Formats: sequence, C-alpha cells, structure tokens
Amino acid sequence: MWESFRKGFVAYLRLERSLSANSVEAYVDDLGKLTQYMQAKGDLRQPAEVDLSMLQDFTGWIAGLGMTAGSQARVVSGLRAFFAYCMTEGIVRENPTELLQAPKLRRKLPDVLTFGEIEEMIASIDHSRPEGMRNRAILETLYGCGLRVSELVNLQRSRLHFEQGFIRVVGKGDKERLVPIGQEAVKQVGLYLETVRPHLPEVRGEEDIVFLNRRGRRLSRVMVFYIVRDLATAAGIDKRISPHTLRHSFATHLVEGGAD
Repeated sequence: MWESFRKGFVAYLRLERSLSANSVEAYVDDLGKLTQYMQAKGDLRQPAEVDLSMLQDFTGWIAGLGMTAGSQARVVSGLRAFFAYCMTEGIVRENPTELLQAPKLRRKLPDVLTFGEIEEMIASIDHSRPEGMRNRAILETLYGCGLRVSELVNLQRSRLHFEQGFIRVVGKGDKERLVPIGQEAVKQVGLYLETVRPHLPEVRGEEDIVFLNRRGRRLSRVMVFYIVRDLATAAGIDKRISPHTLRHSFATHLVEGGAD
C-alpha cells in the first residue's frame, strides 16, 4: 500500500522541490527504512496512523543498527520531507515529525584561507605553462565567485556575461543563479580563453565548456581537487585544502568585510 505514497513522493521531490536524482534516491531510501521498521515490528501503518511515538521508536531502532549521528539526522530529514508532502496532498492532517528531534551533530568548522595564503597559492603557479594560465583562472573563479566545484567544471562560455559583471551557473537541483564576478577573475578567465583554450582539441559536446584538460574535455571534480591541493602544497600551506575551502573562504571574507 505504500508504493503509491512512494511514487507520489518521488514526483513531489522532482517537480515541487526540483531535487537531483541522487537526492531523490536518498529521500526514498530514508522512507524505505521506516517501512522496513514497521514491517519488522509487524505494524505496517498508513501515513496518517504514524505518530511521534512510533517515529521516536524508529530513530532508536536505526541508532541500534549502528548508524552515525549524521546518517540518523539525514534519515530524519527524509521523513520530514515525506510528511511535508503528505500534508501538501492532504494524506495526513497533522505532521508527526514536527517535534521529532534528530541527533545533534558536532560540526568541525572547515579551514579558511587568508588573503595572504590565496596570494601565495597564486604565486606558486607556473604561468609559463598553458595549464598554469588555466589553473590561475580556475583559482580566481572558485574564490572570486564562491562556486561549487560542480558549478566550475560545468561552467559554459555562453553563460559568461563579463560586460555586465556576472556569470550564470547551474547549481544544486539544476537551479540557475546569477553570480557576480570580479575584475581579476574576468581578466584571468579572458586570458585563458584567448590564449590557451583555442589551441586545445575540439571535442563534440564540450565546445561550450570553459575549463578543459589537454585532451579537450571538461575537467573532473577530482582533477580540480588535485589542482587546488597541489597549489596549496607548493605554497607551503599546512591545512586541509579542497575546492570547497575556497568557497568557504569567499563567504568568510565577505562576512568579515561587512556583507550580510
């Protein structure tokens, strides 16, 4: 009987929430754990019959399976999304997850680069090599625009609006947003597009992609990770550095500079 609820939930996540396929799969898997629990207890209820007490017992059950606090919190998030869907469709009259508490997570703040460290990374780049010019443009774009690595590797030339001072990127859930881009990033990306990219092989399907490898294909997320990590190592920076470090540093420096 839960199959119809599952199908409706999937449609809700895709159409109303515009979530990616991976996110939809994760939410549906969370819902599956709840039905698995009810079947194990011999008490398979309709969504309208699920109450807070049952959900509290369920969270204790998944904790007993050895799930980490982070995984438990994700499951609770999935259940909240499901019952939000049920409320929207009138399947339930009350949301049993409103008072359901997820395990509190102890979050370690990610490392942040200083302005000086970012300048040292830039200084460590060998600008005499074509990939050096590309990597400088990548660094300026990641930091100057606060992009996610997935947004960087899929950035398209047709979405660069340098004269207007912004770029269009496609983020999570295939949602498009406008991002301001600074003069230095505009300069470095422009130099790369003018002097390096025209000499790379033309590969069908990659014609509009900004950053390419030497074979003319878009960079992988892992490749960008190695580029950033190696530049940090060359600059003598003893921190755990990833492309997301630049995004976090961008946000931190904005706040320190008085931004909301």
